[in-house]
Amino acid sequence: MANHPPLPTFAAIVVAAGKGIRAGQPLPKQFARWRGKPVVRHSVEAFLGEGASQVVVAIPPGGEALAREALAGLEVLLVEGGSTRQESVANALEAIGSANSVLIHDAARPDVPRAVIAGLLEALGSHEGAIPTLPVVDSLAIEADGLMSGSADRNVLRRVQTPQAFRFDAIRNAHRAWTGTSDAGDDAQVLRACGGEVTLVEGDERLKKLTFAEDFVTPSLDVRTGMGFDVHRLVQGEELWLGGIRIDYEKGLSGHSDADVALHTIVDALLGAVARGDIGDHFPPSDPQWKGASSDKFLLHAVKLVGEAGYRIGNIDLTIICEAPKIGPHRAAMRARIADLAGVDIDSISVKATTTERLGFTGRGEGIAAQAIATVIRN
Repeated sequence: MANHPPLPTFAAIVVAAGKGIRAGQPLPKQFARWRGKPVVRHSVEAFLGEGASQVVVAIPPGGEALAREALAGLEVLLVEGGSTRQESVANALEAIGSANSVLIHDAARPDVPRAVIAGLLEALGSHEGAIPTLPVVDSLAIEADGLMSGSADRNVLRRVQTPQAFRFDAIRNAHRAWTGTSDAGDDAQVLRACGGEVTLVEGDERLKKLTFAEDFVTPSLDVRTGMGFDVHRLVQGEELWLGGIRIDYEKGLSGHSDADVALHTIVDALLGAVARGDIGDHFPPSDPQWKGASSDKFLLHAVKLVGEAGYRIGNIDLTIICEAPKIGPHRAAMRARIADLAGVDIDSISVKATTTERLGFTGRGEGIAAQAIATVIRN
């Protein structure tokens, strides 16, 4: 990658020869779409992007058309897998011919962090094999006939992930020598059965394996953004409320409520972020109860709706557009008031001001406009 030093030379095998039926997809899960691409394409692109000298993909018998469609435009070699995972990997290793190091990866783990690849390759400097692992955080029970018959010490257990890294000749020879009567759990077991040593490196939760139908469901957005815009006329005989504070000025803003254009636009931004309509839906100007009402109430209501939707406010960026009054002397007070109403730190509130170079209604001093962007984050 452009911002990182190059990694040591390596080849890669992506095992995509399974049936993948538990995931409940219309295609084998390795060819189903996940985050906009076929599952298998994600890891293949990751390896090629990190400089893999060659990538071999083991595919199911009869799956060549699906594989070529999923991997269109990528330089990969397709090999037919065997009846077990071990046989599929053995076939892929023979297709490579020669290499110094090889990463062997399950296609069902599409998100491959660069840091894991780098850690694995570095570990091969002193070990024949290296695997990424994570600690076991839950208590473990041994089951017999539906009952707990004992426990296991989680402190000595690890969750094993892929990709797994090996010196090429060592793992190829280990697969050639494999005599197990059943499928090997992973390639580290194949190497150990041949007397090889496997070291552990830190894994990553991003390497989660896609297994069930719910793994393919697009989650609700963790971060959402809303935009607001509002305009009010400046008139004689009204108080000027702006950004939640009263400003001493010769004119005030005209509106059904206190016409605080700054708070109104923030309200619309927050409502937009959680798709709850706009300020007029909640506080219609035709309703007499809102005549002269403080816009504080509107903002507090919008904040409440953000919370009920399962979000909290990340930040609010407000821009006030006017020739006069000058906003600078009041900016700090506005930030503090908005932060208090929104229930956030003042560092999450930005208040800016600009003019239209005396153009348009704001330039002529006929009114004040405001726009805001609000970001909300899922709790």
